[in-house]
Amino acid sequence: MFLIYLVQRVVITNMSADEGAAEEEVKAADMMLCCASCGKAEVDDVKLKKCACNIVKYCSVECQKNHRPQHKKACKKRLAEIRDDRLFTQPDESHLGECPICCLLLSLDKGKSSMMACCSKTICNGCCYANHLREIDEGLEHKCPFCREPMPETQKKAKKMAMKRVKVNDPVAICQVGVRCLDGGDYRRAFEYYTKAAGLGDIDSHYELSRLYYEGRSIEKDLKKAVYHLEEAAIGGHHEARFNLGVYEAENERFDRAVKHYIIAAKLGHDKSLKAVKDGFAGGFVSKEDFEVALRGHQASVDATKSAHREEAEKRWCPITC
Repeated sequence: MFLIYLVQRVVITNMSADEGAAEEEVKAADMMLCCASCGKAEVDDVKLKKCACNIVKYCSVECQKNHRPQHKKACKKRLAEIRDDRLFTQPDESHLGECPICCLLLSLDKGKSSMMACCSKTICNGCCYANHLREIDEGLEHKCPFCREPMPETQKKAKKMAMKRVKVNDPVAICQVGVRCLDGGDYRRAFEYYTKAAGLGDIDSHYELSRLYYEGRSIEKDLKKAVYHLEEAAIGGHHEARFNLGVYEAENERFDRAVKHYIIAAKLGHDKSLKAVKDGFAGGFVSKEDFEVALRGHQASVDATKSAHREEAEKRWCPITC
């Protein structure tokens, strides 16, 4: 009898839970059909706009402001969940992407590729080397492997080409000018160039901004903004940004989040992150399954950057000539 009673209680409890979930769904649906503040329904002459959290809608800015005290907590919680969903999603590839010629993933080692000043394209050394051999065999002028513009003979000409790209709002070129400013000690101009390039979607610029905000170079030190730009860079596939987020979370004793960052970066082919995962496994913070996943993902990413031309270029050719 007791067993039958227990089963009945479980069934009733499950039904209650299902009914409760259904009621919540109906309530959420109702909130999306009318203004969460005044209850006005959406008709031809009334257009409702979603809140950023996508939970409720409002008919006006005034209604949104009036409802803010009641909705603030749920809104912040949902926005944090949405942010985490984006942050901890494994990117398909690193922010460097593919070589536009051979379409193989670019190595995280920037010494194995070259950026063209004429078109701001990053070409793997294998394709640069193959192009260089072809030009020698056919007695041709040395040109960009991608856009076929003559290669600049001096740094001055290269800078002039880069500034042309800056004038047409090329985010990669703008970031590179920021790098030159930073190398020259002009942190203020570097910050301006990075900010503009980041606004145009350049991932490297988000990473560089995080460093400027963290170190407080020429601008007020701001950890919150530093973390924001690190997260933006990590979402875009920046391996170093992802690793630094892991370090930041570990320092704040949020080890579960740190491990997630390290695993994602390791699967992009980042050696330091793989070592961090390995150390975490040895220390009991990382499971055997997660360690194996990171190890396999790391090897797959590294293998995806290899080719016969690239290996030959690494042995026989200096990328400075590209």
